[in-house]
Amino acid sequence: MADRELSVGEVARRCGVNVSALHFYEQKGLIRSWRNQGNQRRYKLDVLRRVSVIKAAQKMGISLQGIKGAFDSLPDARTPDKDDWAALSLAWQSELNERINYLERLRDSLDACIGCGCLSMKSCPIYNPDDELAAQGPGPVILDRKA
Repeated sequence: MADRELSVGEVARRCGVNVSALHFYEQKGLIRSWRNQGNQRRYKLDVLRRVSVIKAAQKMGISLQGIKGAFDSLPDARTPDKDDWAALSLAWQSELNERINYLERLRDSLDACIGCGCLSMKSCPIYNPDDELAAQGPGPVILDRKA
């Protein structure tokens, strides 16, 4: 059973992704295939787990580059097993917690600003007279502050 070959259509159907997604994952080095004598893509059965890990990680907001880095860290480019998933997900938890904290700060900041209804530039926390916030860095520095 482990030597069973899967067509691109079978993998797409089993994983719930489009064929084009599999081609894209392959182009990015996340999965591998080979060509049979009829020049059709074939995959090993473990590609189902790799694509499942990719989909789970993407749902957590992990970039494809981050997923590739995690896969590249595994010995012999193997497909993650249960222990590998535990290690990968643990490493991703801190990134996910940071994103959750940021979103909570953003939510709380937006609620306070919108909730007051004052529309006053004198008391608004994002008012930036004389561009004073420029010294603190680029982007929305108030929203990026750690609580």
